[in-house]
Amino acid sequence: MIYRFRVILDNDTDDDVFRDIEILETDSLEDLHNAITQSFGFDGLEMASFYISNDEWDQGEEISMFDVSEGHSSVRLMSETALNEVVHESQTKLIYVYDFLSMWTFLVELAEIVEQAEGTDYPNLMFVHGQIPDTAPEKSFEAENFDDYDEFDDDDDLNIDDYDNLDFDENWN
Repeated sequence: MIYRFRVILDNDTDDDVFRDIEILETDSLEDLHNAITQSFGFDGLEMASFYISNDEWDQGEEISMFDVSEGHSSVRLMSETALNEVVHESQTKLIYVYDFLSMWTFLVELAEIVEQAEGTDYPNLMFVHGQIPDTAPEKSFEAENFDDYDEFDDDDDLNIDDYDNLDFDENWN
């Protein structure tokens, strides 16, 4: 079977930027990663991860390109994870983050499952809409406006070098 995905650049503008990609259901998430990076014109050399998502686009389990956990926990890898292991009719959404410095973020949704077309090579870029901007869209987070927090006031005269007046026990252990 063939999975048809719509991959949408997550941005806060009115400009829609997306790609429709067909890929074999048994291909790996790494294959989908390669198809996404090529379809948006990236070189594919930056770190990336997929996150399983729910209907509200909440970020769930990470599936990474490389295991950077240093043995502290088991990490699912893109190259070892088939698409049909994480995406199916009842689980259709993934979040894809490319280049953790720029944080290019894409919403990936399974739109349709179809029969394989004879004579078509997969992955297949079906449709392109919009041009990707030169830089990743800025993300707006609710806690971004730190002026709302009065916890630290500039008039507190807190001097980090004045250890005698700090509120902690230096011999706690």
